[in-house]
Amino acid sequence: MRSASTEHPSSERPERPDAPTGTARNTPLTALDRVPWGDIQDSTGSAAAIPLLLNGIAAGDADTARSALDDLRKRICQFGFVVEQATAATVPFLWELAKLPQVTCRAQIIRLLKSIADARQWESTAAVYPKLLNHRENPVVWERAARQAVRARRGELGRLLADEDREIARATNELARSLGA
Repeated sequence: MRSASTEHPSSERPERPDAPTGTARNTPLTALDRVPWGDIQDSTGSAAAIPLLLNGIAAGDADTARSALDDLRKRICQFGFVVEQATAATVPFLWELAKLPQVTCRAQIIRLLKSIADARQWESTAAVYPKLLNHRENPVVWERAARQAVRARRGELGRLLADEDREIARATNELARSLGA
């Protein structure tokens, strides 16, 4: 029979070195755990894999980041114009990644944001088939929320337009035109 360790009685917590107070965390995507990914849907079903993909984009080498972004695109903006329930929740993280110089696929992220901003598939379908609006899970609402999430961060455009990387500046210019900025 094993006995409990007496090094730290259960009423005491071991001392842990904490980060110095007053310092900001520079770790990207710190708010990922605030989104209930397992409760929302992407094109494959549960959106629970989205944080892994976003982290792969943030921390991966060029091939890993590109692969993760391709998979993410299929999950949140399939075919470049069909958004999902998880799209709006993902957009703020895409904006965050687009601003990080260490991210290798920033221009592609900005193009994905443009695709989301331009998405009108569900609205177009509902115009012809209005019963779509009566479904419990209304994709028109998802689409509008996703577009609004992109627009909400359009203040970030100036910084990206000034980027020295011409591909990033060009993609940002296209996004700005889509947003009417």
